[in-house]
Amino acid sequence: MNTDVKFLLVDDLPENLLSLEALLQRDELMLLKARSGDEALELLLQHDVALALIDVQMPGLNGFELAELMRGNERTRRVPIIFVTAGTHTAERRFQGYEAGAVDFIQKPIEPDILRSKAEIFAELYRQRKMISEQRDLLEAQTRALQLADKRKNEFIAVLVHELRNPLAALNGGLKLLSRKPEPAKAEQIQSLMHSQIDHIIRLVDDLLDVSRITQGKLTLAKSEFDLREAVYTAVEMTRQTVDEKGHTVTLSVPEQPCMVFADKVRLTQCVANLLNNAAKYTPNRGLIEVGLELSSNTYRMSVTDNGLGLTPEGSSAIFKMFEQIDEHRDHARGGLGIGLALVKQLMQLHGGDVSVWSNGPGLGSVFTLELPVAGQS
Repeated sequence: MNTDVKFLLVDDLPENLLSLEALLQRDELMLLKARSGDEALELLLQHDVALALIDVQMPGLNGFELAELMRGNERTRRVPIIFVTAGTHTAERRFQGYEAGAVDFIQKPIEPDILRSKAEIFAELYRQRKMISEQRDLLEAQTRALQLADKRKNEFIAVLVHELRNPLAALNGGLKLLSRKPEPAKAEQIQSLMHSQIDHIIRLVDDLLDVSRITQGKLTLAKSEFDLREAVYTAVEMTRQTVDEKGHTVTLSVPEQPCMVFADKVRLTQCVANLLNNAAKYTPNRGLIEVGLELSSNTYRMSVTDNGLGLTPEGSSAIFKMFEQIDEHRDHARGGLGIGLALVKQLMQLHGGDVSVWSNGPGLGSVFTLELPVAGQS
């Protein structure tokens, strides 16, 4: 039963409350009953009321006094009040009622059709106010989301410009040095550094293209049947230079038997390599990185465990969002744009799988897990 609209009935006589209840009762309406002003105030603290029907003559707090107290409280000051009165009132008495906050008077004996008609008007007004309030809250939430997205976009553009400018400046400097015809050994060293910068630019552009293709629904998977262990081996080799530069020790644990899947080998290798690169970047020198592959139920699990910087619960939920980076990790990002893990998540979801992370907290390392259905199909 939908009882989103509530009316408050206040009368010191039980028979009058029963009479009002009988006239107004319907499925979509909840009727709250109070036999005194004090009881009414308690109910108003607990419930959001669309209309209050209040008897004027009551012992203790009378109807006008109750209305004045309601108008003095922020929670109840906008509740429409209809006074129910047993006799006629002078113009002065009516003015007192309106001044206390009444929107109307109803005379006893009550005309059922008039009461129902007025009650329905206030019920509908309440529904409309509630709908407008919900729409306002939704618009405010959407506005905040757009402002945050705009902020992240601006931050991303700033980082992208910085990350592209650095290798381009290095390439320009390298060309100038080569134009001076240095010794062969020096020229070879400069060319090696230039190739490294070009590789960095290519990786940035490839990631941006992949994000764009996924966003537009244009990225397709080139699926084939292969041994998943091969993707793990290849990813370890791809990231060996980064790992060795920081002196990390990598251990590998995979099943002895083949782990056959029907999936995009290049993309899954890319996902594992991304997690390994992150583990290398965010683990202090001479750290420990464990790479594992196991079969659990009907799912292959590829995990990358490190003893690095770790994550807070907030960081664990944020890092898979596009352009998101953890403030405490920025010094270790080494050219990251905050799109790598978001790309991994989207690639895994295209395979019918997912990626997750677990960390005991800052400084306590992390465990990233890729889950892939054995069939390799969504």
